[in-house]
Amino acid sequence: MLAKRIIPCLDIKDGTTVKGINFVNFRDAGDPVELGERYSDEGADELVYLDITASHEERKTFTDLVKRIAARINIPFTVGGGINELKDVDRLLGAGADKVSINSAALRHPQLIEEIAKHFGSQVCVVAIDANREKDDWYCYLNGGRIPAGKPLFQWAAEAESRGAGEILFTSMTHDGVKEGYANDALRRLAEVLHIPVIASGGAGRREHFRDAFLLGKADAALAASVFHFGETAISGLKRYLSGEGVNVRI
Repeated sequence: MLAKRIIPCLDIKDGTTVKGINFVNFRDAGDPVELGERYSDEGADELVYLDITASHEERKTFTDLVKRIAARINIPFTVGGGINELKDVDRLLGAGADKVSINSAALRHPQLIEEIAKHFGSQVCVVAIDANREKDDWYCYLNGGRIPAGKPLFQWAAEAESRGAGEILFTSMTHDGVKEGYANDALRRLAEVLHIPVIASGGAGRREHFRDAFLLGKADAALAASVFHFGETAISGLKRYLSGEGVNVRI
């Protein structure tokens, strides 16, 4: 069985790491390069860097930042934000990123998933999905949770896989930043309908939440931000705890 992954997420706004609650009310969390280096040293399996206002502001992710990150860390990292065409992917991979994450662009132009998979391989293409539970189902949102996309979560996730996505990064907007646990029911449904890895995002507050995402939500990886950024959870201690709870992790 493949080891479960722990992935710190660094949301980038104006060149610094920030963390919000329910996609708003951001506060400064530190230098993205220094944080990434620290997490790499502490035993993180991967990192995700998201330029969270790039799509909304219609600009490109900072290539220079990606180069600086690649020079300082020795674990895989994914970059997202403002990726709309193949030349954006080529630029970021050339700067040192291992994968790219697409969200709004994939919803607007689903063929972009196919193009990335064809040119660079499915392993490079992470399709991120921001979704809210509304009435009896989950629905996707565009532009950092600002605009309803009108697509049901599970339908869109299955389509993304069929088009060549290598992984799905699912963030529950309802759970984001409130530290009450991941959306395990939705995660489990995603795990049941997909054949590619699912990364859980949104809601980590305690070690038990990571355990539940893996054992109840059947997630392949768990992504978190504030619990790492503000020193509430140490990655090495988290992994020892998970191992003791029967979760297969790299220690």
